Amino acid sequence: MLTLYHHPLSGHSRFIRVALGEYRISVDPIEEHPWARRREFMVLNPAGTLPVLVENDRAVCGAGPIAEYLDETRGGGLGEHRLMPREPVDRAEMRRLLDWFNVKFSAEVTDYLVTEKVFKLQMTTPARQPPDAAAIRAGRENIRYHLRYIGFLAGNRNWLAGERLTYADLAAAAQLSCIDYLGEVPWDEDDLARDWYARVKSRPSFRPLLADIVRGMPPSPAYADLDF
Repeated sequence: MLTLYHHPLSGHSRFIRVALGEYRISVDPIEEHPWARRREFMVLNPAGTLPVLVENDRAVCGAGPIAEYLDETRGGGLGEHRLMPREPVDRAEMRRLLDWFNVKFSAEVTDYLVTEKVFKLQMTTPARQPPDAAAIRAGRENIRYHLRYIGFLAGNRNWLAGERLTYADLAAAAQLSCIDYLGEVPWDEDDLARDWYARVKSRPSFRPLLADIVRGMPPSPAYADLDF
């Protein structure tokens, strides 16, 4: 059995959870609060970041490395269900978008909104700080152009990186799902992005995410609605 250290509203953790679901890989999930810098967790990943996947007492740290590890160890025999494209040029495009959502979107949207509205409330003193209103405003503004870009991609391709579902779709949907939990995605601003997200949201691998509940903070009314 594999072990996954994650947080329910970590976009990177959610990406790996959905990828594991697509590959039908069972894991033992352990919720981790990385800001606590728990000694046992820091031994696994000195960077103190999520997610961390442990198999055979070896830790694979970070969303990108875990995705590559899953492809190298499980992807070869999955045919059309493989989440990493076969052709180098298609892999390059998938990796470009993976970087876009796991780095750029995360830094410009998820880190602002989830950190300020969720993580800071879960921190204990002295680490706990009041939410930064300016950061929340920045996240709300930044998500709009990211949503337009997703709509542009979805309007010109079957999936974000090309004709098949890839890690790019899962990473984008995972980040958006965190913001959607908070009710902060302006879905009415881009129908193409909303329709693409509805397709990903309807996949069986996404169901565990839609069942997540953060204590003291219920999800937005349409969060688990497949016909939102």
